[in-house]
Amino acid sequence: MALLWKQVLQLEQCTQFAADTVIKKALAWYSNSLPSLRVISLEGACQLSPTGLKALVMSAPALSSVNLSHCALLTNVGIKILANSLKSTLRELNISYCPKIDAMDVHLSLMELEHLEALSVAGIYAVCDRFVSYILCALGHNIKKLDFADCPSLTKYALQHIAHYSRGLLSLNLSNLVGLPNMGLEYLGDGCRRIETLKLCANRFSDDTIAAFLEASGQSLKELSLNHVKEVGSQTAYSIAKYSTNLLSLDLSGCKKITDQALGLIVDSCKSLKLLKLFCCTQITDVFLNRHSNPMVHIVGLQSTSSRDIVSHFESSEDFLEYSPLKFLSDDTDRKNSGSSEPVLKKRRQGKLMEAETEFSMKRK
Repeated sequence: MALLWKQVLQLEQCTQFAADTVIKKALAWYSNSLPSLRVISLEGACQLSPTGLKALVMSAPALSSVNLSHCALLTNVGIKILANSLKSTLRELNISYCPKIDAMDVHLSLMELEHLEALSVAGIYAVCDRFVSYILCALGHNIKKLDFADCPSLTKYALQHIAHYSRGLLSLNLSNLVGLPNMGLEYLGDGCRRIETLKLCANRFSDDTIAAFLEASGQSLKELSLNHVKEVGSQTAYSIAKYSTNLLSLDLSGCKKITDQALGLIVDSCKSLKLLKLFCCTQITDVFLNRHSNPMVHIVGLQSTSSRDIVSHFESSEDFLEYSPLKFLSDDTDRKNSGSSEPVLKKRRQGKLMEAETEFSMKRK
């Protein structure tokens, strides 16, 4: 009975526990059996099916944050059930690396999540420009966090949609999207000026394009990852030092064109910097390590540094409800049960879909 009042439940990698039969016996005893549960993580629950997910959401109607990443059996049906049950409460959803999910088959259901603030669809191959357009046209005004890592079909138009619809975006992951051209980052710099966390790992943006983006939109950055962006060099370093002085964490691992002098400029200028990652940067020497003047920064990844404990301290798993503290969610269940606005919401969703279709077609011409 102790679970009855739990607000947060984390069961990552509990493959046996998260089987459908076990969930029904241990958690989902009956409808609304977990009225206080707000946050659940079932990451890696490879035996969780739509049937088990349905039982879970029926037992916890006030869920605000759901992590279902790496759930191999989860299908489009499960996402539709979740969206229909939690349309008025869900604020964060992670369905990354779920191989059976077709993004374009579930986009209408996701568009019903009118309070959604954080969406992760990393590694879902079917995520495309059209999907981004539809979702952000409907939800972009609320969205604060997006994760599109490992979605190879995305092009510059996806970044154009992000810049147009999500000007309040705070966190964006575009890692391993090698097909994105420089123009995509230019779109982003024009529209998103409040980004605090940006991950561009293993992309092909040029040094001057990244530098220009940081000049336009780097002032709010607290975490920047340019891991294995091969063209990063002196221009990016100068822009970081001049425009991104609020950085707390910077990853330049694999950036072979960064020099001792460039790193020294960054570290000496960014007084708030606490973590600098330099894995695979064999060109960096003791000249940088011995001459920079920032005693607060922890440097990891070089042969002369050893900081497993430091890395684990700064790479702790992301907190759920990052943008929506639990104390603000006490009345979500009442809004969910009202039901009176359903026809209005349906008409609004249809209007947003038509608007997105028109916008998408115009931008592709």
